[in-house]
Amino acid sequence: MVQEFDGAVRFVEENYGDSERAARLGIKRYPAILVDDVIVATPKDFGFYGKGEGDGDGRYAPLRSEASHTRFRADLAKVITLLLAGRTTDAQALAVPPDTGEVQTLPQIPFTDLSGRTVSAADLAGKVVLVDFWATWCPPCRGTLAWLGKVKETYGDRVVVLALAVESDEAEVRRMSESLRLPLHFGMRTPEILRAFGDVSAVPTLLVYDRQGRHAGAFYGSTQEIHQEADARLASLIK
Repeated sequence: MVQEFDGAVRFVEENYGDSERAARLGIKRYPAILVDDVIVATPKDFGFYGKGEGDGDGRYAPLRSEASHTRFRADLAKVITLLLAGRTTDAQALAVPPDTGEVQTLPQIPFTDLSGRTVSAADLAGKVVLVDFWATWCPPCRGTLAWLGKVKETYGDRVVVLALAVESDEAEVRRMSESLRLPLHFGMRTPEILRAFGDVSAVPTLLVYDRQGRHAGAFYGSTQEIHQEADARLASLIK
């Protein structure tokens, strides 16, 4: 492809986690193909889905087929040609959304917490929803849970917090939730939740959804800076 454009294009390969451009554009999963700031393809385009996300279909899947290669090369060449001609807006119109692995709309599935209470879609309607994935064996997760308790105390019924334990023993989750005494909906990640949110295994992971159920942020880790950033995001959603 580089040779076809007679030196006007150069190929750059960047390692996972080391790409400033990918970070700026919100790309968190690989492989991703970009031309300048135009995202041409993400893992889903090649049929690389996470657990619970789909059946592996994609624009360029199966990747080894001649037809898929031809289609991919044509789409890539189209974007390159537009950018070389200075038609940046037209090229951006062909861009695909970044594949972050984050569910863009709050799944409409019933959730039953460890107290036996079912949290339905009606209970979440019109509220900011925080979905926290944590584990009993994760010390930083406790810091995030404590911070979420303060968030709930600050915003009350305007916010719903679902604290979903992953790869943890239910008895231990119950013991921890009882000892923490936080106003959160503690529960286990069920197979239904796995299918709905995908394979979230890095903890703590906090997903934020606005009052319309739209993805409004994702925060990974448990530092003061991350909590401050999340606080600012919540304030903008609830004002």
